[in-house]
Amino acid sequence: MIDLFRPVAEACRVEVAPDQRRPIGVVGAGAIVDLAHLPAYHRGGLRVVGITDIARDRARAVADRHGIERVYSDLDSLLADGEVEVVDVAVPAQAQPGIARRVLAAGRHMLGQKPLALSSATAAELADLAEDNEVVLAVNQQLRFDEGVAAAHRMMELGWLGEITSLAIQVDIWSEWSDWPWMLELDELEVWNHSVHYHDLVRWFLGEPESVYCAAGRTPGQAPRAETRTITTYCFAGGARALVTCNHENAWGDNSATLRLEGNHGAVRGTLGLLYHYPTGRPDTLEVTSDLLPTDGWVPYPVTTRWLPDAFLGPMA
Repeated sequence: MIDLFRPVAEACRVEVAPDQRRPIGVVGAGAIVDLAHLPAYHRGGLRVVGITDIARDRARAVADRHGIERVYSDLDSLLADGEVEVVDVAVPAQAQPGIARRVLAAGRHMLGQKPLALSSATAAELADLAEDNEVVLAVNQQLRFDEGVAAAHRMMELGWLGEITSLAIQVDIWSEWSDWPWMLELDELEVWNHSVHYHDLVRWFLGEPESVYCAAGRTPGQAPRAETRTITTYCFAGGARALVTCNHENAWGDNSATLRLEGNHGAVRGTLGLLYHYPTGRPDTLEVTSDLLPTDGWVPYPVTTRWLPDAFLGPMA
């Protein structure tokens, strides 16, 4: 199996060639930038020129921790820096379109957070603006680059599972939403800010569905105003089905986060280690079985990196 796993491992590797490393400016100095974006860029050999945040002291503290030279007073100052070629925008979705318009109009490549916008019309506008200004606009759907997920996708591409029949992603965790106070007041929460990752994976693995149905709910006494539990089903032409279930109010200490992809000749199953104890987590797990390969039952694939921070290099790369 070691030889069979070699093309899988090669497909999961994310590297940036030296001649493709563009200087980066960062908008936003929140925890995800501190814990994921900046460590990932450092590991990938990417240089962050400077950073800005509406909380100047926070930007300065993050810059000091990561050896960033410049702390800009505002977005205008960042865009006035001719050395910045790529802008990493890491702000809540409500604030992102206004910043994105200015970044793209200034002719800078941009990596935006997920979701890119809170309406398809605004997202399309931003995509058109990027095209008009001949720059790259990407969305930070980094779970595609998590090694366990990427390995499962490559196994599917190699035909090990045969015709895909189902994908299930099930997350049952406790989320401390108060760590992001602005999320407590949102009218729509879970899909936009968490399971958007899994809905992206469904489309990456299975393509465009014929229909989607989502039911959302709350629990008595929860802190956030909006939904913290969702169940989403997808139906695809040809009969494939997908299920995404998320519960963020599991107060009983047995967090779980699993992925299972099945075909008519095999299956993969695994765990998203980050969600077992966020933000430190643990490594993902992944196993495969196939009647097209000499697997002799479930065989573990050796996952060596983590969703946070390692996968965050992927979208920027």
